[in-house]
Amino acid sequence: DIYMKIVIAFFLTALMFVGCSSKETTDTPVIPKLVVNKSLANLQLNDQHEKVHTLETSTKKVIFAFSKDAAHICNDFFVTQKPTYLEDNNVLFVANVSAAPSLIRSMFIMPGLQDFKHRVLVLDDKVVASSYTKNQDTEKILVVEVTDGIIKNIKSISSVDELVKEIEN
Repeated sequence: DIYMKIVIAFFLTALMFVGCSSKETTDTPVIPKLVVNKSLANLQLNDQHEKVHTLETSTKKVIFAFSKDAAHICNDFFVTQKPTYLEDNNVLFVANVSAAPSLIRSMFIMPGLQDFKHRVLVLDDKVVASSYTKNQDTEKILVVEVTDGIIKNIKSISSVDELVKEIEN
């Protein structure tokens, strides 16, 4: 009788782990989107208020924060500026939150982002994010210079001073 209980407990535990496993891997190779001379014109992401945004022809730079630390550097600076600072400088800001578990994203990260007055475009899907992070230093802030939707330069930075220089020059 005890052996039967052990077998059933083992079976239920095994079933739980099999049922809870998530297979997010894909056989499709990840094609990097952030490549000099490649178009970024098809960039389409939701902001922190679920509003869809695309790359405007007037956009000069797209700033990507792939890590929590990089996002904090950017957001800590942006909150000290007027809400239209990024738009006034023809800049988009993209934060990658895809690494966080969905429960953490929905309960903490997104409500925190919604408090910001500045626009934050959100990468919240790991598969989509992987094409932007491919071949990039994800611990740094990435500044992507664009002209008419075409990537002209990609630079990694790590400080507020560099961020201000990149946005305002």
